[in-house]
Amino acid sequence: MVHPHKEAIAKMSDSSLIGIIEESKMTYVRENLSIFLHESQVKLLKQVKKHEKPHHKRIRIKQFQKANHDDLFNLHLGLYLKKYQKLEKIGLIEIDLAPDNGLEYDCKLTSKGIEILDEISNLEGEWEGVVGITEDDHETLKNLALNSFEISYRHKKKKGFIF
Repeated sequence: MVHPHKEAIAKMSDSSLIGIIEESKMTYVRENLSIFLHESQVKLLKQVKKHEKPHHKRIRIKQFQKANHDDLFNLHLGLYLKKYQKLEKIGLIEIDLAPDNGLEYDCKLTSKGIEILDEISNLEGEWEGVVGITEDDHETLKNLALNSFEISYRHKKKKGFIF
């Protein structure tokens, strides 16, 4: 039997196809994860891991120092803190509200947060097998990612890494 969406998918743009693929991966991870997390919480948890790296922490500190600390900035700061606090409430991260690194607050993964990130990584690997990503696909995706990364990096650099 032919999949009912085969014809519609055949007519989609590449960027729409990429969106479907990303949604599928996230759906697979969330359906099989041992705890319930919203999509934004999965992404935020990955950000905490990224921000723990010394290079990224230095960039965040520079961003914070350069930022215009106006009312809008403080509003965004509060909104992000609330999102992090939800992850803290379920034991995935710890928030330091008085770090000695120049930031307003800082976050780090707990052992439970590390376990959940490992589980997410394993589920993403399983998903790759389920959807049938081949070694050739992997090479193509690496090339696309490199080209895509350059666009994002140039934009961030142009903005002085304050965005």
